[in-house]
Amino acid sequence: VQLVESGGGLVQSGGSLRLSCAASGGAFSSYTMRWFRQAPGKERELVLSITSGGTIIYYADSVKGRFAISRDNAKGTVYLQMNSLKPEDKAVYYCNARRSSKDNHWGRGTQVTVSS
Repeated sequence: VQLVESGGGLVQSGGSLRLSCAASGGAFSSYTMRWFRQAPGKERELVLSITSGGTIIYYADSVKGRFAISRDNAKGTVYLQMNSLKPEDKAVYYCNARRSSKDNHWGRGTQVTVSS
């Protein structure tokens, strides 16, 4: 599975962005899709996931009520809608597709910068 993220950029505090992750080369609908982020000098953090069945799990309390994940299996794409962005949301955002520890795939990431 190949993953390509897009939609990152520079936005003012309080603004919104929608990230997309387009998958190819695999059975997209069977994967749990996850969004991670990595801020400068910090470890990669799991933010949100959505299972093949559509169950959504929030892992980062700081994004609850602001971020949302969705998927379009027909398009092979997962989305991350980010609202009310804060400077602390600045990070490289990575898309991940996982079915098992051995069937685990990453995109190259997209940069999100939030100006105060």
